[in-house]
Amino acid sequence: MGAYSPEDLPMVFEQRGVGWVRQATEHGVVIELSHFEPGVRLDELFHGLPDDRCQCPHSGYVLEGEFVYRTAEGEITLRAGQAYHIPPGHLPGTRDQACTLIEFSPAGAMAETLAVVERNMAAAGAA
Repeated sequence: MGAYSPEDLPMVFEQRGVGWVRQATEHGVVIELSHFEPGVRLDELFHGLPDDRCQCPHSGYVLEGEFVYRTAEGEITLRAGQAYHIPPGHLPGTRDQACTLIEFSPAGAMAETLAVVERNMAAAGAA
């Protein structure tokens, strides 16, 4: 069992105007601390996955701000202080507030999703 401070989680993504992501994997679960700036839409990163949407389920807690998951059924807006579970088939982003959240995801599904995300980032020249 591991205990993590934010600084203990390795930085896996950082881009000005978008945000940053820190992650570690423990016992088959990806632990992720993320911060996203206002107005971030990550749709293009998921092209190539079924329905061009993230196929990894996530459970988490919004530490600050507001985060939005868009699904085929509509938008789910999460605010600071709310815990959540989101099933596969979503697109993440923010509106007019920055957001910091902690999220837990199954490592296998996350690895499959990140393989596509990383390919899309490389194709866009962001890697």
